[in-house]
Amino acid sequence: MFRPERSRRTKPLDYARGGDKRKHLTNATQRQGLIVKAQSGFFTVETGEGFVICQLRGKLKQGRATGDIAALGDRVQITVLTDGSGVVEKVEERQRAIIRLDPRPQGMYQQVLLANADQAVFVFACANPNPKLRMLDRFLVITEKQRIPAVVIANKTDLVENAEELFSVYESLGYRVIYTSTKTGAGLDELKSQLTGKISALAGPSGVGKSSLLNMIQPGLGLAVNEISMALNRGRHTTVTRQLFALEGGGYVADTPGWKSLALWDTEAVEMDAYFPELRDLVPHCQFSDCTHKHEPGCAVLKALKDGKIHPERYDSYLRLRAGQE
Repeated sequence: MFRPERSRRTKPLDYARGGDKRKHLTNATQRQGLIVKAQSGFFTVETGEGFVICQLRGKLKQGRATGDIAALGDRVQITVLTDGSGVVEKVEERQRAIIRLDPRPQGMYQQVLLANADQAVFVFACANPNPKLRMLDRFLVITEKQRIPAVVIANKTDLVENAEELFSVYESLGYRVIYTSTKTGAGLDELKSQLTGKISALAGPSGVGKSSLLNMIQPGLGLAVNEISMALNRGRHTTVTRQLFALEGGGYVADTPGWKSLALWDTEAVEMDAYFPELRDLVPHCQFSDCTHKHEPGCAVLKALKDGKIHPERYDSYLRLRAGQE
């Protein structure tokens, strides 16, 4: 696995700070690439001609930033200097991003956990530990809001006889659910196919078997991802690395812990129903335009709930998230 080390040369730093550009730009080349590793202001960019360790061009850092200028998963244009290091000249527009708010003295800062993810893959166990479906509901609301396709992995199916019953509600809502077991091998080919060729954000509670699944798909992958995950979970004051891990058949996975702490920071209570697929198509049929779906007469959501068309636990998740609860 390619693990680039931080460059010891100081010339790229001089260039980024406005040093002697002519000296370093002699025979410099322009390339496009993908940020596959980010650590302490250094970005490893994968290009069609290899990996280049870069820093941001000085002009990109002008002014007060309200969020990460460049992040893991960003597509960028770089200049490769004569010593082999590089400078990020431009960050392409993001299609989507998984964002966490970081309170700072100057105001809220938008920390980008992963840019341009093709999908979010949520791993939950059928047992040991028991599935925390309210947590999954929260994760799915975040992906609905940020328009990131979501896939649910129901792991450890060998421990139960009713795996499909536990997760069938999500299939009925249009989410893809893959039932897996590292003991029996069930679903592993399907999971590998789902990951191939995509940038995937991986998340789920501890103990659900993420590392074991990844190791089965690609030997050593789970261990490498887990190492990064442990570093990310050590705290905000530690130096951590965010990294995309390449899949042998194409595509990348990135462990993105912390979804439980991702605040729905700009979500109003009145818009929460838009992020529940089973509710949003019913909302136009409610008698009142400001219906809370809790007690109003003529509420299409309450009628569907009474008729058994909405799962009671999903409805409870809606009420909790609307009220700002976990």
